[in-house]
Amino acid sequence: MSETSSARLGVSGRIARAFLTTQITPLLALVGLLLGLFAVLVTPKEEEPQINVTMANVLIPFPGASSNDVHNLVTVPAEQVLSQITGIEHVFSVTRPGMAILTIQFKVGEDRIAALVRLHDTLQANSDWLPQHLGVQPPIVKPRGIDDVPIVTLTLHGKGEGTPASELQKVAHALEIELKRVAGTREVSTLGGPDRVVRVTLDPERMAAQRITVTDIERALRATNASAPAGQLVGANRTVDVRAGEFFQSADDVARLVVAVRAAGTGAGHANDRRPVFLSDVARVTAGPDTPDRYVWHGQVSEVDGERRYVETPAVTIAVSKKAGENASSVADAVLARAQQLRGTLIPDDIVVDVTRNYGDTARDKANSLIKKLIFATLSVVALVWAALGRREAIVVGIAVVLTLAVTLFASWAYGFTLNRVSLFALIFSIGILVDDAIVVVENIHRRAQFDHAPPTEMIPRAVDEVGGPTILATLTVIAALLPMAFVSGLMGPYMAPIPINSSMGMLLSLAIAFVVTPWLALRLLAKHQGAHAPASVDRVTQKLTAFFTRTMTPFLRGRDGRRARWALAGAIFAAIALSVALVPLKAVVMKMLPFDNKSEFQVVVDMPTGTAVETTAAALRDLAVEVAKLPEVTSIQAYAGLASPISFNGLVRQYYLRSGGELGDLQVNLVDKAHRSRKSHEIAQAVLPALQAVAKKHGADIKVVEVPPGPPVLSPLVAEVYGPDYESTMKLAKQVRGVFESTPDIVAIDDTTLDAAERIVLRVDAAKAALYGIPVAEVARVARMALAGEDITPLHDGQSKYAVPVRVGLASAQTGRLDAVLKLRLRGQDLGGQSGGQVYEVALAELVNPVRLPVEPVIYRKDLQPVVYVMGDVAGGKGRTDSPLYGMFALREGIAKLETPSGLPLEEHFIAQPQDRFTAFGIKWDGEWQITYETFRDMGIAYGVGLILIYLLVVAQFRSYLTPLVIMAPIPLTIIGVLPGHAIFGAQFTATSMIGMIALAGIIVRNSILLVDFIHQRLDEGASFEQATIDAAATRAKPIVLTAVAAMLGAVFILDDPIFNGLAISLLFGIFVSTVLTLVVIPVLYYAANWRKVQQRVERPASNVDRGAADLATDPR
Repeated sequence: MSETSSARLGVSGRIARAFLTTQITPLLALVGLLLGLFAVLVTPKEEEPQINVTMANVLIPFPGASSNDVHNLVTVPAEQVLSQITGIEHVFSVTRPGMAILTIQFKVGEDRIAALVRLHDTLQANSDWLPQHLGVQPPIVKPRGIDDVPIVTLTLHGKGEGTPASELQKVAHALEIELKRVAGTREVSTLGGPDRVVRVTLDPERMAAQRITVTDIERALRATNASAPAGQLVGANRTVDVRAGEFFQSADDVARLVVAVRAAGTGAGHANDRRPVFLSDVARVTAGPDTPDRYVWHGQVSEVDGERRYVETPAVTIAVSKKAGENASSVADAVLARAQQLRGTLIPDDIVVDVTRNYGDTARDKANSLIKKLIFATLSVVALVWAALGRREAIVVGIAVVLTLAVTLFASWAYGFTLNRVSLFALIFSIGILVDDAIVVVENIHRRAQFDHAPPTEMIPRAVDEVGGPTILATLTVIAALLPMAFVSGLMGPYMAPIPINSSMGMLLSLAIAFVVTPWLALRLLAKHQGAHAPASVDRVTQKLTAFFTRTMTPFLRGRDGRRARWALAGAIFAAIALSVALVPLKAVVMKMLPFDNKSEFQVVVDMPTGTAVETTAAALRDLAVEVAKLPEVTSIQAYAGLASPISFNGLVRQYYLRSGGELGDLQVNLVDKAHRSRKSHEIAQAVLPALQAVAKKHGADIKVVEVPPGPPVLSPLVAEVYGPDYESTMKLAKQVRGVFESTPDIVAIDDTTLDAAERIVLRVDAAKAALYGIPVAEVARVARMALAGEDITPLHDGQSKYAVPVRVGLASAQTGRLDAVLKLRLRGQDLGGQSGGQVYEVALAELVNPVRLPVEPVIYRKDLQPVVYVMGDVAGGKGRTDSPLYGMFALREGIAKLETPSGLPLEEHFIAQPQDRFTAFGIKWDGEWQITYETFRDMGIAYGVGLILIYLLVVAQFRSYLTPLVIMAPIPLTIIGVLPGHAIFGAQFTATSMIGMIALAGIIVRNSILLVDFIHQRLDEGASFEQATIDAAATRAKPIVLTAVAAMLGAVFILDDPIFNGLAISLLFGIFVSTVLTLVVIPVLYYAANWRKVQQRVERPASNVDRGAADLATDPR
């Protein structure tokens, strides 16, 4: 190459020339491939991106205190202290009698360790705020995060008639330590099964006959179960350790405990006339499972002779979570392999182990499925290039794409991303964009080879340089459109972050490969093939395109005479945009945050009326499970009465792990794999909902069918936060709001955080009478609690149990339902009368207390330092329904506006933030999916705007004009003509992924405009007329533009079947199709319309100034 031609080459041409003949180029390509292979092997596989949400529960016990006392003395001061911590998103609290539970939710992305250190430091530094000497216990901090979500659950149940839950629990406890040995596991826990206890069942009549009190038994148990080193015996050249006392080792040891010594009859006072009273004389001592306060069972659905059968057996579930950064697939496989090895040893043959959750398997299946789609998308793009340009060109483009994907995967791993559905979808949707650089470069080499007969080492750099400038600019415009999305805040930010970051990294790497590797490959593969494409054939294609665009565009290129045609074209485009936008208010296109995914599970969450016994809750769950089992897609059901099922990420954010109590229950429903059913999981859940609601109504229960959310979870899809001047009136208004929810069509799964009408019994102690008998009031309360709730006095030391076996003292279960059995218990007091001794009294509890029935105490909820009552609901899906909480929220507003507040204060609605002053007006703050939708679309809209500004700045820098960038960016609104009608045709919802597609389209479409305008300038520099340059630009650039457009659409085709990302695919498919077709005509015409007067004026100048026309046009300062 001559020095003159070298000097004229730009950056891209010089890069291509530098790497064209060097030996380092193939080695760089090989290193890139190896890095990609390394990334595929080492990158952890997960189904969804791991959103780092650091949460912590701070539990502050205040035994015996009422809700209001706990609220005022503990909760409110604690919130003020904890809100000092930096990086906090929200402070929630729930105040119950005797307990305050505060939840600290840090901002997304906050470093977990640093956040928890700040939390502990704040609690320690402000420990003096706790009321001193009032019985408030130290705070207990329970950190929570994504790594607390189990990736594997194993449900153990018996064959046939089943194995008792207590035996299953023993096996599960033995398995825990073996499964914890598996590398990468974090927490292994067992749910279900009654704990093993030594039960001391009191007999009030026999205790009264022997004059034994509950306090006597407690003191004897504590005093006797003791052992301590007593020293050593030293003698005869050896030492012997001595211990004094022995611990209880069995229930027999407890039964033989002497609780008192009584006279045998006559001769009292002599040792021979006294006899011991054993614990077995006044109580029944048994060892075994505790009285159940929770039930877990497994329901197996099977078909026998065409008949569906549903069989329930007692069960326990082992939940296994993984450490941060571990590969979910590898850990899950290792856990299941270890469980299989333990069959026949720790796991008896009569116990079945069912895998009821395996997120590792789903992550691997999703990753493998998407990698296959990635391969097919790549092959389809290569086939497209083969058909359009030729076999050798297709090989060059194929190698460039594979190299780009390989190094992008490595960059993604280095950045810290995992292989999950979002990061892989980012690569699939990027295929069409990543291939653009290689296609443009190869196509231009292919085109230039037809008329440039210089040696390939000179021709190829010139061909690269010819498109290098616009290619660099076009690549930067796509990055400018996508990259601002990486700064979306909230839970949605890290969920979608792989899309802009992976795509941007891929674009930069594809640009480098297009300038470094692609020319090197072209020299080897295309140089000898240079004459294989007949110029005549190419000329025919060019002639046909030129003839087509001449016919199409000439009416618009007639200067002043073409003005009417241009205005008609503009009017048609604006009308099409208006009609497309009108699809949204007409609900032809429904707006939603994200559609539901097609999972293989869903949950039924049950809330029975306050005070319901766990057995009643279990009966309701059984009826619900029978209804669910009728679904043909159901394989098994796990029921949890009195406790929560293993949490998902949804349960983590909703804090389902705090759900415990007799009135609460869950059903975990497992479906057949989606490959073996026609209905999606959301359709199945919606189909069974009416039947479940009928069953729930019969039991007086509130139910919610909870599906695994596709993105960030919320408390409920529809949430109305009710604020008011005092909690009582706020609860009354919340009940009215709930009434509006219940009367609004299609609103289902309605619930609120107020308690149902229930009563409690308060044993009011006659303090004066108790003082006369010398019995403290605290002693009365302690004895009553021990009798009813039972109290763990001391542990058994059997040397075998993994979990402590307590000695629990209390009444029999049958007696705890009657207050008279409790009141028969006797207490002992002593009236010292001011002397060294006094009369000893034994008095029944009934003589000291007066039972009073009162309403149950409220549970007080607070959010960000304000009391709140939550009213929750969901929107029913199905045919003819929007299935979007946004529309449900606006349907509710009409009824809420008509409500009359309890105290006559005005009612205000808030959509973005809490009310600032709850004392002057009641407030309803809409939350749930609305809040996260608003934040996400707000941030994505800002990102869209920032992207457009960056694109404008880039194009201004390139063309040195203020008007030309506006022309180049004009087709961006044209994407609406394709995107919204496309969603309407497919019946798809416009979601956050649809918005991502629209943002990506801004960069893709502007890329095409740049290529067109740049070519117009090239033709003007060559001396062509403005009209001819405009037509030639459309005719010459049509092929690479259509090629890159079809390539991008091919990448989108493989995303179309995904329930979450099909919005992105539809946006790309229809947006690219419509805007590309219109761009080839609209941009040249618009550029002509903006500049024809100026060109005409320059044509009329003296000949000496004509040569400067193109340059002046490019640098026009408008």
